[in-house]
Amino acid sequence: MRKKTTSIPVNVKADESGIGISIERMSAKDLPAADKAIIDAFIASGQSHREDGHSFFLLEEGSVSIEIDFQQHKIPRSSVLYMHPNQVHRITAFKNVVVSSWSINNEHLRPEYLALLESIVPAKPLVLNKETFSLFSEAVSLGIKFSERKEDKLYQSLLRDSCNALVALVISQYLDEAGSTGKPSRFQVITKAFREMLERNYNTGKRPTAYARELNISVPYLNECVKNTTGYSVSYHIQQRVILEAKRLLFYSDRSVKEIATELGFDDYPYFSRLFTKTTGMTPLTFRNKNLG
Repeated sequence: MRKKTTSIPVNVKADESGIGISIERMSAKDLPAADKAIIDAFIASGQSHREDGHSFFLLEEGSVSIEIDFQQHKIPRSSVLYMHPNQVHRITAFKNVVVSSWSINNEHLRPEYLALLESIVPAKPLVLNKETFSLFSEAVSLGIKFSERKEDKLYQSLLRDSCNALVALVISQYLDEAGSTGKPSRFQVITKAFREMLERNYNTGKRPTAYARELNISVPYLNECVKNTTGYSVSYHIQQRVILEAKRLLFYSDRSVKEIATELGFDDYPYFSRLFTKTTGMTPLTFRNKNLG
């Protein structure tokens, strides 16, 4: 049985450099047997975690199976994956892996990139074509060389700019995959603003009126924009975001259901329990026990 914690563990990668940026490449094929045993034990423990920054992974060789917010993904070679700091994940298996990764915190991420990243969450792994994969691999190799030049006068700027360039490459791939072209419509602009607000305020803002007021529009118009763009109402998105966080805390921590309800902004614990049951088809405790196995 996996070890429970009072909170979801955070993997410190971006801050290892001391400036909130990390670029590296790792080969599991070259690890000593002792290190491989440690990784195998880590996977077997089912240890799940969040990243401390916006994290990106380029699988150059091998294959990886990963669970992200209760969704299973098998990632083949030549794939890229973006992981938002809020997303909880764990590796369930890997084989002959060579993976490059880069991580950057909000302080160093270009604001326009942050807004775009928020709009593509949750992001699925993307398989790159041969030419694009080669470009990514070369860009990462150059970024790693920059990260090793710690004596350079402009080292921090060099590292930040190279990491942001890699982030831009990833965003471009996701936007291409989504077929994003031309100027976004008014509906899309408002929906994007709503979703960004929701990500910041899901534990305090439970009603559409709060978001409509902040956006200086009416609730009916906000609903029209969001439903036209996503197919779902504002209330649906609010509810789903809260329930996702509840699932994370139920599964990855040992906090009581009442503690989780309070953390998510519910003073009425029975109401939270009824909402969770209605949305998922099971009580919070049933969900926790079902996923312990």
